[in-house]
Amino acid sequence: MKYIKNLNESKNRILKDFWENISLDSLLKRGMQDDSKVLEIVKDIERNILKSWDEYSKMLTNKFDWAELESFKVNYSEFQWIEEMISDELKDAIVLAKENIEKFHKRQIPQDLEPEETSIWVFCSKKFRWIEDVWLYIPWWTAPLFSTLLMLWIPALLAWCKNIYICTPPQKDGSIAPEVLYTAQLIWIKNIFKIGGAQAIFSFAYGTNEIPRVDKIFWPWNSFVTAAKMLVSSKVAIDMPAWPSEVLVISDSKANSVFVAADLLSQAEHGPDSQVVLISDSEEKITEVLSELDTQLEKIERKEVCKKSLENSVAICTEDIDEAIRVSNIYAPEHLLLQVEEPSKYISKILNAWSVFLGKYSCESAWDYASGTNHTLPTNWYAKSYSWVSVESFGKWITFQELNKEWIKNIWKAVEIMSKAEWLQAHNYAMKVRRGSL
Repeated sequence: MKYIKNLNESKNRILKDFWENISLDSLLKRGMQDDSKVLEIVKDIERNILKSWDEYSKMLTNKFDWAELESFKVNYSEFQWIEEMISDELKDAIVLAKENIEKFHKRQIPQDLEPEETSIWVFCSKKFRWIEDVWLYIPWWTAPLFSTLLMLWIPALLAWCKNIYICTPPQKDGSIAPEVLYTAQLIWIKNIFKIGGAQAIFSFAYGTNEIPRVDKIFWPWNSFVTAAKMLVSSKVAIDMPAWPSEVLVISDSKANSVFVAADLLSQAEHGPDSQVVLISDSEEKITEVLSELDTQLEKIERKEVCKKSLENSVAICTEDIDEAIRVSNIYAPEHLLLQVEEPSKYISKILNAWSVFLGKYSCESAWDYASGTNHTLPTNWYAKSYSWVSVESFGKWITFQELNKEWIKNIWKAVEIMSKAEWLQAHNYAMKVRRGSL
C-alpha cells in the first residue's frame, strides 16, 4: 500500500510501504483534542453551572463570545429591521433551500403500522408520536451557520414537536446574526436564546429560571459540546455524538483534480480540527491533487484554517477502487465523495458512511445548503452505528397489542414454559391466572 501523510507538507513526496506494515488506525486517526482534557474542562463547567447558572453562563458568554448580556432570551424587537439587512439574493437562496429540504423530509414522515393479526386473535400495531420539547442549536464557530436552522427546524416541525427552542451564540454587541434571525422569521420561530458552548447544553438539560428543560437536544459537532452531551445523556436524550467535521474523497485516474482539491478544501475550512482524506488508485492523480491544493489554498480567505486541518489529513494510494471502498468502510466518513466513473456500481459496497455524493458534479457544498438532504450528521466512526437527523429523530414509536381470550388457549403453554425457564415466577403467574379464568 502506498500512502501520503500530511497533505500540505507532502506535495510531490510519495511514501511507499506495504499494507501489513502500516497501522491503518493511526493512519486514519482523526485530528481531535485529547478527550480526557476536554472532559475535564466540561465537567468543571457543569459544576459551576449548577452552582450559579446565571452568573457563570454570562461570564462564559463574555469570555468566549465577547458579549455582555442582561437576558438570554431574544426580544421580538430585534426582528424589526432584519428584512432590510438581508439581500434579496440571499433571501431567494434561503427560500429555495427551505423548499428542497421540506420536499425531501416530507417523504420521511413515518407511517403508522395499523393493527394486524400476528397470531389468532392477537393484534399488534405501532404509532409514531412526537417528542414534546426539543432544543436546536445553531452553530457560530467563525460564521453563523443559519443553514443548520433549516436542517433542524423543518424535520422537527414535520414531526409535530410541541415546543421547539433554539439557541445560538450572540455577536459581540449582544445581537443575533441577521441571517439567523431572518431564517427564524421565515419559518415562524418564537423561542430563541443567546447562548452557546457546553453551558448551553447544561442549561437546557437541567433547566433554569429563564431556560426551560427539554426532552431532547440537537446540536451538531464540536468536541466540547459533544462531551457535555454525553455527560447529560442519562438525563435528557441527545441526537448523536458529533465531533469535528470530515470528508473522504475517492477518485480514479480520470477524476477532475480541480474538483477533488476544491472538495477537500471545502471541508477543511470548517475548522482546524476538521479532517480530509483522499484515496485514489492513481499515484499520478494524488500528486496532481496535492499540487492543485496548493494553488487553491492561495485563493481562499480561510487559508490558515485549512492548513491546520490538512495537518490532520491523509492521502492513500490503493490498488483499485474496490480497495479504496474497503478503506472507506473502515474509516466510516461523515461525507463520502465518489469521484469515479460509474459511481453507482459501488453503492452496494458502501457500508459505513452518512452522506454519499455520486459523480464529479455532486459536491458536498450542494448538500450543505440546498439539495434537500440533512447536513446534521454524526462523525468520528459513528457512521458504523448512527444515522443522520431525520423526521424520526424528533419522535418515537409506541407499540400497541390487544389479545383475545382465544389466543391464550393457543399460546399459554409456550409462555408458561419460557417464563419458567427464565425463573420469572410472576410472569408465569400472570399467564396462569388468565388461563384459569377461561
